[in-house]
Amino acid sequence: MKSIFNEPEKQIMLSGIQPTGIFTLGNYIGAIKNWRKVQDKYNCLYFIANLHSLTVRNDPQKLKQLTLDCVALLLACGIDVEKSILFIQSHVPEHAELSWVLQCYTQFGELSRMTQFKDKSLKNADNVNAGLFGYPVLMAADILLYQSDFVPIGADQKQHLEITRDIANRFNQLYGPTFKLPNPYIPKSGGRVMSLADPTSKMSKSDKNSNGFISVLDPTDVIINKFKKAVTDSESKIYFSDKKPGISNLITIYSTLAEIEIKEVEEKFRDKGYGEFKLAVGELVAETLKPIQSKYSQLSKNKNYLKDICEKGSQKASVIAKKTLKSVYEKIGIL
Repeated sequence: MKSIFNEPEKQIMLSGIQPTGIFTLGNYIGAIKNWRKVQDKYNCLYFIANLHSLTVRNDPQKLKQLTLDCVALLLACGIDVEKSILFIQSHVPEHAELSWVLQCYTQFGELSRMTQFKDKSLKNADNVNAGLFGYPVLMAADILLYQSDFVPIGADQKQHLEITRDIANRFNQLYGPTFKLPNPYIPKSGGRVMSLADPTSKMSKSDKNSNGFISVLDPTDVIINKFKKAVTDSESKIYFSDKKPGISNLITIYSTLAEIEIKEVEEKFRDKGYGEFKLAVGELVAETLKPIQSKYSQLSKNKNYLKDICEKGSQKASVIAKKTLKSVYEKIGIL
């Protein structure tokens, strides 16, 4: 059977993102920017994880719109459907089917030890549902379904990849080689972007202080103003240090977007003040996001085009997904 990839010899990388709203600068630097970069090196599958978003209560119409917005944003950020497969998770039913099978090969104790379940249970005490508890198994199904070689992860997702490998190992030992064991992909640049208002916390769109995060669709004046208000320290020296989380966060952002080393940033602004540095970072961010905003504005108006992209992507993804699920069903005795 002909491969769905143009270069089948390349290794497979898979990643997904939930349609929870417009990306933050943290999402862009920590994930999406690198997704764009690796498209030439790997056979990439990127999906909108709308099934994962069901662990919280959503407005149905809003979820549909956010899903299409997410597709438009990924395209605007540089995901090329000629190089990568972009699809919506729910359009490939094998995700849910394999998830149920894998639940039967996952121990209750393994899931009860997941720190994300504990954290989210505390934050959403009125809706601690079974889907939240089984979330890591659906994530494992996402990864194993496509025989993924690599999965880009942050520090908060390390545990999810570990349980995915445990589940795959258990199944392989029982039934013979079935799933490829995925490895973490840690990008050389980017990483964790912190809140501008509280540099000890990760940048998040759920931050109650709107000055803490940058949306990729924020206008230039809003971006500049937020960086001017960014929390720093009283030393007035620009260098990277664990003792200077605010300045170090700004250095990381500048370094990543300018694609230069942290030492180069330190040298460039060695004799500058915090105000000048904050302005420079804000201007660089605004300039980086302008073409993304322009392309998103065009794409978001054409829903039929976005739906067509998703349909074609799901058709390609299904080729791999069906093959994996068929193998699983044959091995466990499902007719």
